[in-house]
Amino acid sequence: MTVLDDRALNRAGLARQHLLTRADASVPEAVAHLCGMQAQEPQEPFIGLWSRLSGFTPGQLDEAMTGRTVVRTHLMRRTVHLVTAGDALAWRARHDSMLRGRVLGTYRRELAGIDLDEVAAAGRAVMADQRPRTMRELVQALEDRWPGPPRRVLGELVVAALVPMVQLPPRGLWRQSAGVRNVPLASWLGRDIDPLPAGDDDPVGRQLVRRYLAAHGPAAGADLRAWCGLTGLPAAVRAVREELVVCRDARGRELFDLPDAPRPHPDTPAPVRFLPAFDNVLLGYHDRSRIVDAAHLGVSVAGHRTVLVDGRVAATWAVRDDRLRVSPLRRLTTLEEDEVRAEARELAAFLDERIEHLHIDSVA
Repeated sequence: MTVLDDRALNRAGLARQHLLTRADASVPEAVAHLCGMQAQEPQEPFIGLWSRLSGFTPGQLDEAMTGRTVVRTHLMRRTVHLVTAGDALAWRARHDSMLRGRVLGTYRRELAGIDLDEVAAAGRAVMADQRPRTMRELVQALEDRWPGPPRRVLGELVVAALVPMVQLPPRGLWRQSAGVRNVPLASWLGRDIDPLPAGDDDPVGRQLVRRYLAAHGPAAGADLRAWCGLTGLPAAVRAVREELVVCRDARGRELFDLPDAPRPHPDTPAPVRFLPAFDNVLLGYHDRSRIVDAAHLGVSVAGHRTVLVDGRVAATWAVRDDRLRVSPLRRLTTLEEDEVRAEARELAAFLDERIEHLHIDSVA
């Protein structure tokens, strides 16, 4: 059986994430290929797309959101994701149990004794007029009936788990700091969410497996679960296993992949890339050793923006006080530092935030 070391897995993942070569694709095409983009921080997808698409401009994403071809909604891992309209409608029902379970797991004591189906029905009734509401406005309509849970918990239960919602623009538009206004997903997109099929058939699960591998493979079942938060996918993996190739990583884990997906040579050059907080390439795996050293795993979950050098996380970056500051996690060679500076200048021009200085910290 073929064994792929971390460098081979790294190059495969970067190729599929459009981080070896910027892709000539539209925003909806890119978001679909990536299986969505983590968007808890509203401005971060702009940076993620700039690093992946040739000629990307913020207006392209703004147009996709206002034109309803991509939406902001709670989905994978119960976090806000930017996904295409089609994927939101196709995948939401498959995520229902996970979304409920994660809210209950977080607020089990606060929600003890509450019938979630009753809360869901009441939430749908409130939103039936299709008027956009903030979470506060939604909770105000429900709290007399359920006065026990804290307002924040009741609101998160309805918005993030029980009633499929979209966060409306201008939330998530370029340089907008608008608050969250929610409207039902189906009313925003003009058609009902796809129902789960009856019985044991799981076409959505099989699609998720294939789509995930196209964007993140080769990967193990644990990586797939870490990306989407869903249980029950082993059966979907088994259902498509005959379509897949199987290999192992250097630690002996069994990995699956699509047979025709790109797996570049491990020595393929990887350009410097500046990534947003919570980027797919970091959060798409349970085992992140292909992209980040064990000593720096915390940057992938702490919300740091990161810099890839030779395909791996080598620095964090931030913009403060008109300065783009890069903080290396290891010593950079002179050539690497030059490449970081060159890409940073391009990023500064894209951000256009009156960035007047670029500083690379020294490493003790």
